[in-house]
Amino acid sequence: MFDSLDETMKKDEKSATTASERTMVWLAVAAASILLFAGLYFGVRIAG
Repeated sequence: MFDSLDETMKKDEKSATTASERTMVWLAVAAASILLFAGLYFGVRIAG
């Protein structure tokens, strides 16, 4: 009868984006994380 908020959000998210869009978002997040940590790593190596 009543959907929980979590179920409603999942249903809304599935209808709002396609699988390829979600994949592209995850790939962008992964690339940004790698660049961030690589930058920090090399920054510490150069400074140290």
